[in-house]
Amino acid sequence: MYMRWQMKKKIDDNLILYFTNIFPYKNLNISKKSNTVTIGIGGNIGDVFKRFKQLFLVLKKDSRFTIVQTTPLLLNPPFGYLEQNDFLNGIVVLKTDLSAFHCLKIFQRYEKRFQRERSFKDAPRTLDIDIIFFNKLKIKTDILILPHHGYKNRNSVLIPLKYINKS
Repeated sequence: MYMRWQMKKKIDDNLILYFTNIFPYKNLNISKKSNTVTIGIGGNIGDVFKRFKQLFLVLKKDSRFTIVQTTPLLLNPPFGYLEQNDFLNGIVVLKTDLSAFHCLKIFQRYEKRFQRERSFKDAPRTLDIDIIFFNKLKIKTDILILPHHGYKNRNSVLIPLKYINKS
């Protein structure tokens, strides 16, 4: 099954929400895993819709995670480096028994698997996975800051987050 948008909702001239068969998604089964990790996903190179579907399927098969919920996808302008295509962003809520640092390593491996290259700050990318929240932990290290720094100022996070826990 090839994922494409089924409905779109224009928020303004720069922001469009896309609703697909798996974005949004809500798992009705209750997971017994102890930690809740909320990740932001983004990309603007190639077929991002297809890549997000592939990531969804990879996460669904990964026994270390249970997908709890996904949000609609937001098409929005880049920030920082502006000479690039618009980004597609969404939120995925997962349950896991792993630590935040272990999750970070796994998500970085997923980014690499989907050909993410880190050339410069705010560069175009195939896939970006950011941990936005991990339970209610507050962490500030060189490799991980939780909650994710700047999330409160990014439409790419705030708009999809409005769809969490909504039926």
